[in-house]
Amino acid sequence: MTTPLFLLRCVQLGLSMADLELLSIGLINDMYCESRNDSFSYAILGDQAAMDLF
Repeated sequence: MTTPLFLLRCVQLGLSMADLELLSIGLINDMYCESRNDSFSYAILGDQAAMDLF
């Protein structure tokens, strides 16, 4: 990953320069990946019965 790409992801997440002092590169990458999953529409959602079977 290049520095411009990393900074673009930070801007897309709404992170400030002060936030970057508290977060690691790996955590920011994980936050970006999870933010992309928020808009995905899952066909089947788990409920309590599924968790009990698990």
